[in-house]
Amino acid sequence: MRGAGGPIGVFDSGIGGLTVYKALRDALPPAERLVYLGDTARVPYGTRSDATVVRYALEGGRFLARRGIKALVVACNTMSALALDELRAAMGRPVVGVIDPGVEAACRATKGGVIGVIGTAATVKSGAYPRAIARRRPEARVVARACPLFVPLAEEGWVDNEVTRATARVYLGDMRGAGIDTLVLGCTHYPLLKTVIGETVGPAVVLVDSAAATAAAARSLLADSGLLAPDGGDGGTAPGGAGDHFFVTDSSERFHEVGARFLGRRLGRLELVDLLE
Repeated sequence: MRGAGGPIGVFDSGIGGLTVYKALRDALPPAERLVYLGDTARVPYGTRSDATVVRYALEGGRFLARRGIKALVVACNTMSALALDELRAAMGRPVVGVIDPGVEAACRATKGGVIGVIGTAATVKSGAYPRAIARRRPEARVVARACPLFVPLAEEGWVDNEVTRATARVYLGDMRGAGIDTLVLGCTHYPLLKTVIGETVGPAVVLVDSAAATAAAARSLLADSGLLAPDGGDGGTAPGGAGDHFFVTDSSERFHEVGARFLGRRLGRLELVDLLE
């Protein structure tokens, strides 16, 4: 096990996990260093077989382990649904996924026990969110909806225009009629569309941002494990993530462009890598 001085790995199949990265930067002490891996050469994972997702997850996890990470945050719903147990067994250090923290927050927030979940087609098909909700609130009813077009809209920066509003109405227009009082944003891209999603489902519905919930869970796990960097000081890195390192397996220029849109600033150090080298 690495000591508290090692970096935290953040692993996604692509770029959407930057919303989790941003939430971690907001939640963690400035001294924490983050190492982000986006497997952009093989995105999306959601179209792959379960066995392939597990293989890709382990390859990425081992790559980050070689960079000396002290903990791993799996910023991908597909990997969290299909490969979390295998990663925990293989990594030898704390591993946090995005599904359980979002579910915990939703189960705390719901008053009427009717919880909406939106995500990619693969995430909704996996049934991971309804199963996790049933373990915590067996009496709850889950209304799940795939919203695949939200991903390209977020990456294009179309987060608040008429095209996005029309798409949201098609996907979510009947959610209020279904009686939900809580809605889980079950894709790491979706927090960028939070304003339009909230307008569509109405102010009475609590939106659960899985990125923020995951960051809070990661901080708690690091603290409980004695791995959280102390507050105050910068531990040899510039506060605000200037010392963080980003790795991608393809399309570094596109990652720079879209990543700046996600974070509201240019990325720091970005490197194109081969996971198997």
